[in-house]
Amino acid sequence: MTDKIYLDEAIQDLHTILDMVRWAVSRFNDAHLYYGHGTDNSWDEAVCLTMFALHLPQDLTARTGDGLFAARLTASEKEKVADLVLKRVQTRMPLPYITHEAWFCDLPFYVDERVLIPRSPIAELIKNRFDGYIHGEPSAILDMCTGGGCIAIALARTFEEAQVDAVDISHDALEVADFNIQEHGLGHRVFPIHSDLFTSLEGQQYDLIVSNPPYVDDEDMSDLPDEYQHEPELALAAGEDGLDLVEIMVQQAPGYLKDNGWMIVEVGNSEVHMAERFPGLEVEWVTLKQGGHGIFAVSKSALTQYLNGKGE
Repeated sequence: MTDKIYLDEAIQDLHTILDMVRWAVSRFNDAHLYYGHGTDNSWDEAVCLTMFALHLPQDLTARTGDGLFAARLTASEKEKVADLVLKRVQTRMPLPYITHEAWFCDLPFYVDERVLIPRSPIAELIKNRFDGYIHGEPSAILDMCTGGGCIAIALARTFEEAQVDAVDISHDALEVADFNIQEHGLGHRVFPIHSDLFTSLEGQQYDLIVSNPPYVDDEDMSDLPDEYQHEPELALAAGEDGLDLVEIMVQQAPGYLKDNGWMIVEVGNSEVHMAERFPGLEVEWVTLKQGGHGIFAVSKSALTQYLNGKGE
């Protein structure tokens, strides 16, 4: 059946929000879409897309109950929903790039194809205020490889007295980050900085360095679902074992950390390569209650001891 026939049938034969959501779920299941950029199943994806198309809040059913699904739609509303459903199927574009909205740490952010869609389990650590790693209120925090600025902004919202430097090598990503910073009213405390890792940060000292850098290894890059092809490769790929940028961060971070400082880094599946790449480096692998893996914490003292040992 052609896409035009699908669209014409939907507009003619379907009537309610529930009809459109059910139809979207069927189209998504038939296309074997991948979910991993905000939702994890076809129903939630369909509800989110339909609510966006109708200019309704995503949490409206939570407020009004399922009775909202019985609301009838106009032909133009059905057409708009159907067009977006077919766009999701035909292009395999992740939903947040279609809606230009993603959520991180319970905060909304603008996203487009210049930046990764936020999904880091670092959110759990931010909400827990990095319990066990930092004590007291940090005054200076670095978000390395900030992308759209989601982690930096969430850090600033959590630590209300801290200055947060949001660093990225991509000018395009920093434009998105700056937009989000201004939208959240944090231009006085969160500063987007163009830098190749630490190169533009001479003289800076931080209580905490947080990073969700590119960490996908060559093998995983070749196996990524089509949805990931819409995300910037610069923000994903990091060499044969996925740790090329982490190597530089390990080498240079002690020069930018205060004496009791910590560095928190997400490496995802590249966790399996850490021991081989950094033999003798004492890191703490973070246990996450909300799901996710591959985040390590390392203190300045452990980094310094490791680097001194390599020099002997």
